[in-house]
Amino acid sequence: MTAPARPSETLRTALGTLLDGLPPKQAAQAVDRLIANYRGTTPTDAPILRDRADVAAYAAYRMPATFEAVHAALEAFAEAAPDWTPTSHTDVGGGTGAATWAVTATWPGDRAVTVLDWSDPALALGREIATANPALRDAHWQRTRIGKDLTLPATDLVTVSYVLNELTPADRAALVDTAAASAQTVVIVEAGTPAGYARVIEARDRLIAAGFRVAAPCPHSAACPIVPGEDWCHFSARVSRSSLHRQVKGGSLPYEDEKFSYVAATRLPATPASARVIRRPQIRKGQVLLDLCEPDEHLTRRTVTKRHGDLYKAARDAAWGDPWPLSDRP
Repeated sequence: MTAPARPSETLRTALGTLLDGLPPKQAAQAVDRLIANYRGTTPTDAPILRDRADVAAYAAYRMPATFEAVHAALEAFAEAAPDWTPTSHTDVGGGTGAATWAVTATWPGDRAVTVLDWSDPALALGREIATANPALRDAHWQRTRIGKDLTLPATDLVTVSYVLNELTPADRAALVDTAAASAQTVVIVEAGTPAGYARVIEARDRLIAAGFRVAAPCPHSAACPIVPGEDWCHFSARVSRSSLHRQVKGGSLPYEDEKFSYVAATRLPATPASARVIRRPQIRKGQVLLDLCEPDEHLTRRTVTKRHGDLYKAARDAAWGDPWPLSDRP
């Protein structure tokens, strides 16, 4: 029997049909304009995705990267709470629903799914794409203004991915507070830039103040030890590049790396990682250098050498963003 396709593969196949009939130059121009809007510094209170051409181009370009970033964050949370599976999920500002696909990849099976966004074209296209995923065929797609007047029903999981940058500070705070009041678990993902990290830390602080505990990526719920303005916490997810990616960005590599910052916080019992690898490990002759965030609110560089045996093998296999077992300190 042939194994069912993974959600990431199914999503790529569904996205591959979106640009049929849309001239490549028009698609590339739409992506360029939309990227400029999304990277702007002025919050907006109106949909950035205006029509089907906008949505199709941007979904084909951005959904795989959003999927991989959110999936990485959800997998880190699932490691901290391995006995929990959400039975309901609300994706706030979900657009075409990349985060809902990431949830189905993390926890297979059916659940009540609601996608909220203020762009009708994005919701319509998300609903169309979701027909390829059996777990999303009954999802509810609802046009909603994302801001201080947002109300959410009780739900197990709320995801907010690449949304906070579009909101005013007041609306950002209101959204996080509303999510905290309605959900058992909140996962927020932003671009892996200093500004994106700052928005995640702001949200992290509000979630902790609301009684949540951080499950990932941090090994603690205390203050982040990174000095603002000197560094920022972010991670990387590898994304297969489509022909549209190559057309817009140029280059010949079959992949690119999506940089993202995130926080996964919960009211549930959860066991955060003992420590987290917060930079790409540096593999040198006979040793591996690991930059770690540790539970005592410190950032530490550890050197693991061949004399550490199995720990050295584990260090060579460690990836940026992985947990690290401090019980086996070198």
